[in-house]
Amino acid sequence: MIDPADMTLDELRDALAERLPANAVFDGWADAALAATAAGLGVPADRAALCFPGGTIDMIDAWFAAIDRTMTAELAARDLAAMKIRDRIRTALLIRLDLATAHPDALRRAMAILARPDHLAHAGKLAWRAADAMWRAIGDSSVDFAWYSKRTTLAAIYAATITAWMDDDSEGFADTRAFLDRRIDDVMKFEKLKARMKPDPDRHFSPARFLGRLRYRIQG
Repeated sequence: MIDPADMTLDELRDALAERLPANAVFDGWADAALAATAAGLGVPADRAALCFPGGTIDMIDAWFAAIDRTMTAELAARDLAAMKIRDRIRTALLIRLDLATAHPDALRRAMAILARPDHLAHAGKLAWRAADAMWRAIGDSSVDFAWYSKRTTLAAIYAATITAWMDDDSEGFADTRAFLDRRIDDVMKFEKLKARMKPDPDRHFSPARFLGRLRYRIQG
C-alpha cells in the first residue's frame, strides 16, 4: 500500500473508507470515528476531513463504494460463466451482504442515518449504485429498458433483504438468506411468466392484416 502521507485525497478517501466502520461501531459515523481512523493510518485528522466534505453521509457513501469494489473483485475470481443467471445474482447479493454485515453495528447505524427523510434520496442513489455494480460484475450487457428494469428490481431485492437482516437474530443470518432466496425465486417466476405472455411475432394480431382480409371478404 502507498504510504498514506503520499496518497492523493481520492486514494486516502478509499483507504479511510475501508477502515471507518471498525470505528463507527463505537463512535458512530461522526468526526470521532474519522479521527480515530485517520490516526490508525498516521494522517492528520484535518487532512482526513478533506476527503469527506459532506461529513457523515459522505463517509457512509465511501464505505458502500468500498464494498462495491471488494464485491466486484471477489466476483471476478468466481467462474461466473459456469453459473446460471439466477446463481450469479444470488452470489453477488450474498457477497455484498456478507461484506456489508461484517460490521453489523456500523451498518445498523448507517441504515438509521439513511432512513432519515433528508437522506432518503441519497439512500435510493446508493441502492441503485449497488444494483448497477452487481449487474456489471456478473456480466450484464443489457441496454434500453432492460438496463433500468434489472437494476430497479435488484435494488428493491437488496433493500428488502437488508431490511430483513435488520430484524434477523437467527444463527448465521439463516432467515435473511432464506428470505433472499424467496425474493429471487419470485423474480425468476415473474420473468418466466413475462416470457410466456410475450406474443409470438408470427402469430400476433395485426390490424393491417385483419383489415386487409376484411376488405377482400366484403368485396367478395
